[in-house]
Amino acid sequence: MALFGTDGVRGIAKQQLTSQLIFNLSIAAAKVLTKGSNSKPVVLIGNDSRESAEYLERAVVAGLEKFGADVHLAGVIPTPAVAYLVRKRNYDFGVMISASHNLVPDNGIKFFAQGGEKLSDQIENEIEKLLLNAPISDADLQQIDLKKYLDSSCASEYLSFLRTSVNENLKGLKVVVDCANGAASLIAPKAYESAGATVIAISNQPDGFNINKNCGSTHLENLITKVRETAADIGIAHDGDADRCLLIDHTGELVDGDQILAMLAIAMKTGQKLSKNKVVATVMSNQGFLDAMHKHSIEVVKTSVGDRYVLEQMQQEKLSIGGEQSGHIVISEYATTGDGILTALQVLQQMANKKTSLKNLASVVVKYPQVLLNVKNVDKSKLTNNQRINSEISNQQQRIKGEGQILVRASGTENLIRIMVEAKTIELANQIANEISKVVTSELGG
Repeated sequence: MALFGTDGVRGIAKQQLTSQLIFNLSIAAAKVLTKGSNSKPVVLIGNDSRESAEYLERAVVAGLEKFGADVHLAGVIPTPAVAYLVRKRNYDFGVMISASHNLVPDNGIKFFAQGGEKLSDQIENEIEKLLLNAPISDADLQQIDLKKYLDSSCASEYLSFLRTSVNENLKGLKVVVDCANGAASLIAPKAYESAGATVIAISNQPDGFNINKNCGSTHLENLITKVRETAADIGIAHDGDADRCLLIDHTGELVDGDQILAMLAIAMKTGQKLSKNKVVATVMSNQGFLDAMHKHSIEVVKTSVGDRYVLEQMQQEKLSIGGEQSGHIVISEYATTGDGILTALQVLQQMANKKTSLKNLASVVVKYPQVLLNVKNVDKSKLTNNQRINSEISNQQQRIKGEGQILVRASGTENLIRIMVEAKTIELANQIANEISKVVTSELGG
């Protein structure tokens, strides 16, 4: 079974993600990512607010020092901040300790190559091949003084970068931001305030255990309530490592990644900044998004799910913007990965510039009703070649008749099968999703 998933290596901290595994993984990554270099490598490490971060951080530091690297710690900081700083400061590579939107006790580790780019499948495979099983004791790890590696300037440097990405004063805009009790908790409110907005922050008190717990981009209820209560212009929901955002308009309605991508792509085209009049999206994109892009004569290039695949396609074709329905938006002028705070700032800039509401901006996309089902406790490795499941999907596609879409895929980050159905009516979408779910459960052991 492959160690790397869609976005790094994830598992339960201290169980699947042991100090020994992370120690050896760090050494293997250093070997691959500094291959051909004769100088002493310099590496930046960041983490989100999970209690287990220190445990994994010690293992990473031990592994990198064993390899002979010079280590800098950024502390609690968004994933895109690590990517930005790796590129800006020319680190040999970067490490982020986070399980993104997952709850505690999960954690994870992902790497950024020189230049702040996520790793290709090929590079990840090379790292796995070099993975050894060298021992490391907890006693050795406890002797590591993490404070001596801390670089306290990282957060402020990233914050300055965010501020320079906005040329409109956001004065007059009232913003509610849900920080998911994660890596956005300190930086996100400051970023919006520094640009001139009035900011109300919620879920911004991380305690090591409450990251993503009934808050953030996976739980929007509190944010919706707060937006309505405070008559805010916009609600911004980040996930645990702040590499994505979802938005809530002033009426309490969700504005997802498809709508964000559409409004920013159209704005870029209007400003003659949309390279080749193309935008990159994933196979999960709503048909309504595709319709909106067609209406504005913007070509859509589709990729697999995962912002790194979006980025790879953008780099291959030298394109300006791409993203996912989940709220990962990559804007190549500024970033090498999804950045939730940067994305929200760009939307706020459009609201200020056009003196209009988020609801109005988002109306460019008329979404098809969509149903998402997660089928748990299945053997996801057997999905691809299952004839009965493939036949069921084919039969159900005939019912849609080109007005919507069906996508059934194995999750890259969790042990489950994801079913997405779009149709002209929510009733039809629900019916199809449930029928496919029954077959998946029957065939793959749910």
